This record gives sequence, C-alpha cells and structure tokens, in this order.
Amino acid sequence: MVDWNLAVATATRFVRPGPDVSRDEARAIVAELRRHAKSSEEHVRGFTRMAPPGAEPAPEGGAAGTGAAGAVPPHDTPVLVVDRPGWIRANVAGFRAVLKPLLAKMEDRRSAMPGGAVLGAVGGKVTGAELGMLLSFLASRVLGQYETFAPASRELPAGTQGGRLLLVAPNIVHVERELDVAPHDFRLWVCLHEETHRTQFSAVPWLRDHIEGEVQSFLAETDIDPGALLARLREAAQSLAGARPEGEQGEDEGRSLVDLVQTPAQREILGRLTAVMSLLEGHADFVMDGVGPEVVPSVAEIREKFQKRRASGAGRLDQALRKLLGLDAKLRQYRDGERFVRAVVEEVGMDGFNRVWTSPNTLPTKQEIAKPADWVARVHRKADGAP
Repeated sequence: MVDWNLAVATATRFVRPGPDVSRDEARAIVAELRRHAKSSEEHVRGFTRMAPPGAEPAPEGGAAGTGAAGAVPPHDTPVLVVDRPGWIRANVAGFRAVLKPLLAKMEDRRSAMPGGAVLGAVGGKVTGAELGMLLSFLASRVLGQYETFAPASRELPAGTQGGRLLLVAPNIVHVERELDVAPHDFRLWVCLHEETHRTQFSAVPWLRDHIEGEVQSFLAETDIDPGALLARLREAAQSLAGARPEGEQGEDEGRSLVDLVQTPAQREILGRLTAVMSLLEGHADFVMDGVGPEVVPSVAEIREKFQKRRASGAGRLDQALRKLLGLDAKLRQYRDGERFVRAVVEEVGMDGFNRVWTSPNTLPTKQEIAKPADWVARVHRKADGAP
C-alpha cells in the first residue's frame, strides 16, 4: 500500500541541504550534542522530580536522584545524532511500525477487489512519493524528537521497550545561526526539551502503552471505504477553498485537511491525544526554560528569539503547508500546554503537578488544558476531601 523505499528516496532527494560545516566542525557538534544529552538527564530529573523506576527523585530544588549506587541511573534508550536523511529513515521506520495494522486492513480489502494487485502497485508508488515529499518538507524543520514507537533495531539495547532520542544536528546548527545565539547554550537548551520527553516516558511506565492504545484506536476507526473517504475529501477541499455561501461560516472553519477527513469517532480520540500532547510538549517547554540561567545563561534571549521565529513562519507556501498539515495546531500545543503546566505548578507546586502522571484518569482533558483550575479542582481538591 506504501512504497516505503520510494518514500525514503523521494524525501532524501528533495530535502534541503544543511548548513555548511567542515568535517572537524561536524564531529565537534555531534560530540557536544551527545555531552549535552547526557548532562541534561540530571538537570531534568532534578527540576521535575521525576525518575525512572528504581531511581529516587531529587528533593525539591536539589540535584537529581541517585539511588543506592550514588549515581544517576542512565536511561536505557539511546541518543542518536542524525542528519536530515537519517531523520527521514528513522521516521519512515516509525511509520511502518505504527501503521502496520491499518495497512494490513487495507491490504485485505484490496485483495478482494478485481485488479486490486495492479491498483495497489500503482497506489503504493503514488503514496510513497507523497509521503516522501511530506518528509522532505519536515526534515529541515525538526530540531529533535523522542521516538515513542521506534521499531526494534540494532541501535536499541536488548530488552528496550521502544523509544529513542533523535537530535537533528544540521537543523540545530541552522537555527542557532539564524537566531544569532550562543551555540553552546542553544544546543543544551534543545537537549533539555528532548530529554524531558525521554524522562516523561521512562518515569511513567504506563504512558507509552496508553498513547499507543489511543493511536491504534484512532487507526481502527479509519473508514477505508473509497466512497466515504472521497466524500470527506471533497468536503474538505470545498472547506479549504471557502466554497460556501458568502457570510456563512461552517464548523470546519480553521481546521486542517487532516482534521477534515476524520470520522466523528476519530475526532473524539484526537481530542484526548491533543490534550496529552499539549501536556507533554508544554511540560518540556516549561522545563527547558525553568532549569535556570546557571545552566543556560542566555535562556531568556533564546526563548524570545525562538518564539518570534515560531510565530512568524516563512513565505506564503510555508504558511499554507503549515495550515494544511495541522502544524499551526502543533504550535498551539506548545503554548497552551506550557501555560497549563505553569499555572498548575504555581498553584500546587511541582509535586502537586506530578499527580498528572498517576494514571490515564489524572491526565488533563482538552478543556482542562485551557482551564488549569478545573484540573486542580478535579484531581486535588476532590482527592484531598475538599468541597
């Protein structure tokens, strides 16, 4: 159903070249990113008071938990410093793993259709090329990524339950030059964000399975009937083109193409996933800024410049693609999630906020992300016996 090799080849062919660096500079950048990823573990655990099972969290405001051995137990997930083609290959491998049940379902349907094999071969090429173009667009924009559903590979230690941390070196160098900020500080700042994601999943063992369950439920609701999908695509095209009577505003106004082709059940699931992702991204933004000027001296300057860059977008084409693919919604997740985390920590402290990781029932809803006081009331006051 998808020609994965063509997807990789297309994306690699069309991805923009990275910034010019010498071979020695490249080696030094990779080495520094690896050092920052390592040092970020202690900073993040000390600030968040989160630690994997078997490690003791730090006292509030103190250093990271050390456990009985007297040293911070390292993560069992690897750190990979990659270039843009490396990021593309990693994400294609992730897509193959996550989409496997859906593609099997589509394959079964296709095999029962007359001429299904021929249609599938042609469709696989088309889909592979489309996915490749999408990845070529994204590959120059991602600074780092915690791969929650990384497939088993030789890079992963034996017994590791998925997950690996990717740092995209050329993109980090490109942005630090564009913003004209201190490279050492910026690289550590990025590592703090991505390390927070790694800590979230290592310290909360049920989180990965919960998100995977929601993703698979979303995929299981996918309507693979061509007629129904075509009708939704037609409606989406009309909505994006503004094909409605003048002055009439539909309920789909402002949604991306990804939103518009979903079923009602998928939108409900996506609402829960959006709340979780807002929490995770906002928490990571809160931590990367909150670790402190003693760790990242120019953090205030970096944040100010980075926020302006996030909000601006590039040209019209870039802005159109961001809207079409739902990337504007992704940016809102950072903003809304960080606001939620900050408000809760100010109200009940870091330990009080960390009740969010107790179970799926204590995760905030999409409505609570917008109204943090409602989450505090539900999780704290009721649990503590307050009216």
